[in-house]
Amino acid sequence: MIDTPIPVTLLTGFLGSGKSTLLSGILRDPRFSDTAVVVNEFGEVGIDGFLVEHSLEQTVEMTSGCLCCTIRGDVRETLLSLHRRQEEGQVPSFERLIIETTGLADPAPVIHTLMTDRRLARRYMLGGVITVVDITTAEMTFERHEESIKQTAVADRIVLTKTDMALDPASRSDLAALKALLRRLNPAAPIFDRHDPAFDLRQLFNTSLYDPGTKSLDVQGWLNAEAYTPDDDHDHHHGHGHDHSHEHHHGDHHHDINRHGADIEAFSLELDKPISSAAFTVALDLLISYKGADLLRVKGILNIREKPGTPVVIHGVQHVFHEPVWLEAWPTEDHRSKIVFITRGLPRETVATFFEALQVIGDKESSRVPESETL
Repeated sequence: MIDTPIPVTLLTGFLGSGKSTLLSGILRDPRFSDTAVVVNEFGEVGIDGFLVEHSLEQTVEMTSGCLCCTIRGDVRETLLSLHRRQEEGQVPSFERLIIETTGLADPAPVIHTLMTDRRLARRYMLGGVITVVDITTAEMTFERHEESIKQTAVADRIVLTKTDMALDPASRSDLAALKALLRRLNPAAPIFDRHDPAFDLRQLFNTSLYDPGTKSLDVQGWLNAEAYTPDDDHDHHHGHGHDHSHEHHHGDHHHDINRHGADIEAFSLELDKPISSAAFTVALDLLISYKGADLLRVKGILNIREKPGTPVVIHGVQHVFHEPVWLEAWPTEDHRSKIVFITRGLPRETVATFFEALQVIGDKESSRVPESETL
């Protein structure tokens, strides 16, 4: 029986972005021989050459030692079946699972499934989201498909492909503009160059709140709230009203790149005083009710007034939130509540005012909210 949940990494990116090539690189690497991969179809991923033999079976062992499993119907049933077969010894044991999504897919539904299904939660946990971006088609993709912007906004790691084609000054300038856009859409996600000699595949998987290697929680690394703090770096403007045009006077192309995802904001809130559980629960419920679809991702560590010294970690994607995780102690000397948001059409000022107002109300009236309705 496996004691700790298996971390699940979503590998996403638009059609032709290079997910298959990246996945093939992972499967060739002996350091990932304890990995299972769940895909839509073997043929779509271009990994048939790794199979012991082409098979119509749903699960096959690969020459690298990895497992590859096709999704048949519901991804939930596929994951439960794969875990059951591992426990029964029908397939080799695995300690990491990668789900390769279709290019058109919004990653949110799979994340929601991992967060809310209790049977899955005992076996798997969300490790992180890797989004692959093709620099040669990013502008057109962002222009035509909103899903691609969302894939970037919710990512824990961003991997750029085809950077070896950016050889002339204009292309390098375009690449710099694209990186600036990606950092604005998602300040906390490290951006990796697939063709950089220093690129290490292991850098893509240290994204989970829970570290299976150390059997501990890495709240600070997972939250990375510092990345959302505005500074003087041109690449890190997070709110509306910042004029980027002084950076990019090289032509209409840069202007076009800069306006993609203009309604996406990434920011953090810090609450100096402990917040009542009732006030936060009411605030969050109202925000989800009215703007749930626009809460692309929310992470936080909270100082709850009723439970001093035992902070709670929250994580949500749109209207779905993971069950809160209570910690035995604060990971740092800073005991302020910190919440990071990636939103669509929902300005920082609105969210900040909302929580501040409800905190004042909660300070006065939290006792009126039944305990069952709080965190």
